[in-house]
Amino acid sequence: MRIKSLPDRATHGGVIRRLLAEGVNGDIIDFSASMNPFPPHVMWRPEACDLRDYPDDTYTDLKEAIGSVFSRDVSEIAVGNGSVELIRIYAQVMASNGSRAYIERSTFGEYAQSVRLAGGSVTHNTEDEVDVRYFCNPNNPTGKLAKRGDILNLLKFCSEEGSSLFLDEAFIDLSDPDQTMADHRNPDLFVLRSLTKAFSVPGIRFGYGFGDPRLIEAIEMTRPPWTVNRYAEVYTIEAIRHLPDLLSSRKMIAVEREFLTKSIQSLGFFPHPSSTNFILLDTGKNATDLTRDLITKGVLVRDCTSFGLPQSIRVAVRSREENRVLIEALSECVH
Repeated sequence: MRIKSLPDRATHGGVIRRLLAEGVNGDIIDFSASMNPFPPHVMWRPEACDLRDYPDDTYTDLKEAIGSVFSRDVSEIAVGNGSVELIRIYAQVMASNGSRAYIERSTFGEYAQSVRLAGGSVTHNTEDEVDVRYFCNPNNPTGKLAKRGDILNLLKFCSEEGSSLFLDEAFIDLSDPDQTMADHRNPDLFVLRSLTKAFSVPGIRFGYGFGDPRLIEAIEMTRPPWTVNRYAEVYTIEAIRHLPDLLSSRKMIAVEREFLTKSIQSLGFFPHPSSTNFILLDTGKNATDLTRDLITKGVLVRDCTSFGLPQSIRVAVRSREENRVLIEALSECVH
């Protein structure tokens, strides 16, 4: 059997179920997956979903619900089984054999993974000529948010050099939606969005994106049929109407983020300024060892070694009670 050479699998947080299956203490709190700790209440009934028929693979009703919120036509909307599926498919369409993509050194690992699986290559040199540029806003894992004007300048640069811009806005609803590019139409732009982080339902698996109708047609053609299941479709149609309710979430996250930041600083760690619901902190310690120690204290954090940051961890912003548990665990690891 001859199997083509494959890149290493990307590393992710949110491995709580795996740890529990391996016998880790069941009282562990997951700070490794950055979900909205204060999600809006969405009224839906899973038992009411009709599972007797296949979903409509055009997902017209679903796209119309999304389009009504963002003032986008159905032909400008792509949907997928989580945002990761759209990252993979975009790379198949835009970063195939012989292409080159620019990706920041410390950002979401699925971009590089997807480009390489599609047969493209990756550069971290901003000066290199490329076919696609990937940009995460706000960035994962730093939490840094670029202003809309900066993204427009980047898009102009891409158009001038003949490249396309893949803009990941997975966390922007929990940061500052005024900086979104979801309303901007440009044939060189694809904007990726995620519903599951903002509404704290990662088990649903749903992502969506906006782009030029020709690009969307190619993405939808490449996407396997029926990947968005009926549960995800029905939930999203209801939840998308609650995006304005996330204003309350952002306000509460900001309060807890400030509390966490000051508490982390008091322990001698360096938290990076963040605009969203997670914080990157430089620890001055081996991140893998620290992560293991924290697990024994009932706390799971994101080891950022896979981001190229071997002395950093990323922690989600959670409720005040849970955040106090994190601070106590970190304090015990310092002393």
